[in-house]
Amino acid sequence: MSLNARLEPVLYLFAGLFGVAGVALAALAAHGGGEANLAASASAMCLVHAPALLALALGNTRLRTAWLAGFLLIVGTLLFAGDLVTLRFTGSGLFPYAAPTGGWAMMLGWLAVAAGAVFRVKA
Repeated sequence: MSLNARLEPVLYLFAGLFGVAGVALAALAAHGGGEANLAASASAMCLVHAPALLALALGNTRLRTAWLAGFLLIVGTLLFAGDLVTLRFTGSGLFPYAAPTGGWAMMLGWLAVAAGAVFRVKA
């Protein structure tokens, strides 16, 4: 079983969780007061990456780099959004540079998607 096939259920799981979190964080940003910009930014990252993970799960047999892209997008979104949410509720982030580390991981994940064009699955 390939890494893509093993990661497929994880991609579906996090697509759903990021979708739910994105909507909840958007509601918090709209109605919660405080540092609404932190919740709004976390919401945006969750809502952008949820359908991307769904697409990676659905296309995992055609994109050789789906496992790497999915892993990086999951870790990056968790770090980025998690740091902003933690900062919003506790006043301090997860750890120094958690959000930038997550941002880099997300960018590398998107580059892994692009690399899939080069490292194609043979038909």
